[in-house]
Amino acid sequence: MIRRVWREDFRIIGYYTGLVTIGVGLLMVIPTVTSLVFREWASALDFAISVALTLLVGYVLALISRTKNIPGLTHAMVIAAGSWLVAVMLSGVPYMLSGHSKSFLDACFDTMSGYTTTGMFLLQDLDHISQGLNMWRHLLTYVGGQGIVVLALTFLIGSTGGAFKIMVGEGKEEKLEPNVRHIAVLIWRISLIYLGVGTVVLGLIAMANGIKPYLAFFHGAYIFMSAWSTGGFAPYSQNMLYYHSSAMEIASMVFFILGSFNFALHYAVWTGNRREILRNVEIVSFTITVLTTFSLVCLALMQRGVYPNAVALFRRGFFQLISGHTTTGQSNIYARTFVREWGPLGMLATTIAMAIGASAASTGGGFKGLRMGIIVKGIATDIRKLLSPERAVVTGHYHHLHDNTLTDSVVKGAAVIVVLYVLIYVVGAIVGMAYGYPMVDAFFESVSAGSNTGLSCGVTQVSMPTLLKIVYMLEMWMGRLEFLSVFTLFGFIATSFRSMRVRKAAV
Repeated sequence: MIRRVWREDFRIIGYYTGLVTIGVGLLMVIPTVTSLVFREWASALDFAISVALTLLVGYVLALISRTKNIPGLTHAMVIAAGSWLVAVMLSGVPYMLSGHSKSFLDACFDTMSGYTTTGMFLLQDLDHISQGLNMWRHLLTYVGGQGIVVLALTFLIGSTGGAFKIMVGEGKEEKLEPNVRHIAVLIWRISLIYLGVGTVVLGLIAMANGIKPYLAFFHGAYIFMSAWSTGGFAPYSQNMLYYHSSAMEIASMVFFILGSFNFALHYAVWTGNRREILRNVEIVSFTITVLTTFSLVCLALMQRGVYPNAVALFRRGFFQLISGHTTTGQSNIYARTFVREWGPLGMLATTIAMAIGASAASTGGGFKGLRMGIIVKGIATDIRKLLSPERAVVTGHYHHLHDNTLTDSVVKGAAVIVVLYVLIYVVGAIVGMAYGYPMVDAFFESVSAGSNTGLSCGVTQVSMPTLLKIVYMLEMWMGRLEFLSVFTLFGFIATSFRSMRVRKAAV
């Protein structure tokens, strides 16, 4: 039986959601300053209004809900899912004020895509938006990769008993340090060090390709934030194709592969355990699935004679495949090229890669390599049990940071999440097909949204049906938070209404 919802439950949820909202408001200061630096006065005013509105909402929520009680697991899940929705809506205000979004739904679509590190966009005239708005959209995906709750934990919430539960609700369940605030700080330390290195490397490449020096390092920062967070955004509508630079593409690939790895793996390597790279089940799983899906892509492209030589095939085919597998979504081909040149087999291989996705507790989405490894090892263990004598004790193991015993509950937990991902992929595809899109296109786009990838075969456009936009947004949200916190939010809302009816009946 689900317990009743009391006023204190709303206070706890409201207070911590308010703190997260304040964090979003403070984050908006960065694009405001960017606009001022580039003398984009209209854009600076848009962000000043947005900062004021977001901080007002955050402070009001925190003040009217102020409490010293620690959030329980249910509160934490609701806070994680609910604060994302609040952040998405408030973060869409600068988009609307800029005039580059045709509707508030389109603005929210872009901010949901940014926070969930998906990379799909409906923004109009992307090639001519302000530097402030460009900074904001890339900052969204960079912060979204680390997690907006992680941001609030680092600077506002501090070390509380319920803080780790909130991080789990956001999909960051690896406990790198005993103190939850130390975990959040460590995640940001890793990300900021890479940000410095990535901005310099990509900025120098951009400068070598003819971009003005004062803009080159902004481009470097944008592309790095997009790559590291596996977000897929780029400053121009042509994405990576705009640069026509193999060096930019290779450097970007390095960063989005690194960004797709588990933060705990980064921590293990940074603390001297470099052997973990070779032993970790996620890396083994990732290597096998990349080789398998890229082989299918090569077969498809060679059959169709799309690219003239191995260099061109690698530069286009491998970049797209690995971008999809890490759920980054950066692209160096046009969207309709998937349909016109890659064909069903090439699109199927890329769809499978996107569906599998990156590592657990990383910036990426999809099933996750850890779950794929666990499920495969679970199947292998069951086969060994069937082939072994009845009295033999057969146990499975997998290595993730340390040696783990493969229990039925672990395999079941991984399988349930994979089934839920498959379900949202199928639902999104069915809605797309209902609106007349071909099955291959509909599945490709649905998997891209649900796995937080962002590659598009041309379905995602401003003109697509409103319901399809909403379905893709729900897929992004549920896929990024890995379902449980979203289901808890829905359950909490339903229980709240039930509790209200019970109280009214009692009166």
